[in-house]
Amino acid sequence: MAIVPGIGLGGINPADLQGPATPAPRSNGAAEAAGSEAGSFGLHFSKHASKRIEQRGLDMDASRMERLERAVGQAAEKGSKDSLILLDELALVVSVQNRTVVTAVDEASRREHVFTNIDSVVIAQ
Repeated sequence: MAIVPGIGLGGINPADLQGPATPAPRSNGAAEAAGSEAGSFGLHFSKHASKRIEQRGLDMDASRMERLERAVGQAAEKGSKDSLILLDELALVVSVQNRTVVTAVDEASRREHVFTNIDSVVIAQ
């Protein structure tokens, strides 16, 4: 995994999107699977991120959750607060301090976005 410090771009502000630190109730589907996996890994998904995962049909299986957890751990070790984690075709903005996924964007959608108020980028492996 590689961390790129000092990234600050205009567009999406993680603080504006952040929901509660605990996962909100979810309906069945991809967000439900992500939520159940997240609980066992110590990560939470904001209401916004859960909605995006469900809407976009993103798969957050155990393997991806492990890789995401490692990436968040690496960001925390480097002192990151808000990190953009690139995980396969996904871009996830994570509040490292709160261990909360703030938003999730798939490859097609992220071409239209600019991420702001992040202090690092982690490429999950």
